[in-house]
Amino acid sequence: MMGLEDEQTRKLIQQMGGLLRNIRSEQKLSLEELAEKTGVSKLTLGKIERGETNPTLGVVWKITEGLSIPLTRILVMDDHVDLSRCGEGYMIYGPDQTWRVETVFRNTDGPTMEIYRAFLGLQAMYSPEPHHKGAMEFVTVMRGNISFKVEERVYQLKQFDSIKFEAASKHLYKNIGDEEAVLHVVVRYPS
Repeated sequence: MMGLEDEQTRKLIQQMGGLLRNIRSEQKLSLEELAEKTGVSKLTLGKIERGETNPTLGVVWKITEGLSIPLTRILVMDDHVDLSRCGEGYMIYGPDQTWRVETVFRNTDGPTMEIYRAFLGLQAMYSPEPHHKGAMEFVTVMRGNISFKVEERVYQLKQFDSIKFEAASKHLYKNIGDEEAVLHVVVRYPS
């Protein structure tokens, strides 16, 4: 029997696929053209559109970058969210499962801002795909200690420290603490 979390994940994966197909159609792109724009294979894009696979965060970033849309545009549930409880949002994992982000609030009305909870495992590192040009990223460490590299500069952040930077900049998160790090991440897109 499928649990509630599994059912919600399955529903979100199917909705994501349908939204991706609709956005691709709006932009008058074939799967092949979208594959060229994103660097994601036509086979993988087809599986995502049919709701047959749960893509990694890196793949979703590549798709949204190629389509020039915010990440939350394709990570939307049908219901309106007014309250976000930790552990109840849609979770997206990095390639080695040590980095995960949970959507906090999302909107289909063309959001200009996305809010996430991010979790970085003990001694883990994560370097995300470049985000949209012109977007700004705001990160606050809620628990733990992070070494944060933006381009060639390294910053040490401890609990409640915050950093703001151009989201398209090459950046790397490294957990240097003795527990899982928890981050609050806001990505603001240009108007």
